[in-house]
Amino acid sequence: MFGWKKTPPIRTLVGEGTVITGELRFADGLRIDGEVVGNITCTGDARSLLVISDKAKVTGKVRAGHVIINGSVNGPVIAEDLLELQPKARIVGDVRYEALEMHQGATIDGELHPLKAEDKPAALKLASNNG
Repeated sequence: MFGWKKTPPIRTLVGEGTVITGELRFADGLRIDGEVVGNITCTGDARSLLVISDKAKVTGKVRAGHVIINGSVNGPVIAEDLLELQPKARIVGDVRYEALEMHQGATIDGELHPLKAEDKPAALKLASNNG
């Protein structure tokens, strides 16, 4: 799906009970079960995987290729490939995505924008009745 040959391995874990303050950059895969106060960004290619579990809380901007959220995010979310919102996902912030999968129960308090829309011209052309 989405041109992936396999899911990147999760090499880093922010465990439950851990609080990280500051920018967090990762490559391949990252799972968060604790709390992060700061931006989370993938530094590798767009095939990255970020999992924010139901126990996790993130305050800051989130950007990665494949993003799976089942916890709380207070800040904008950018998923360059796929955004999966599990039933306990809570996002307060704008969301940009290439593809979106949202389960019943997930909530977003912000605007949704597909990344593809950025490539289209802002002006709309209306059809005319002039044959």
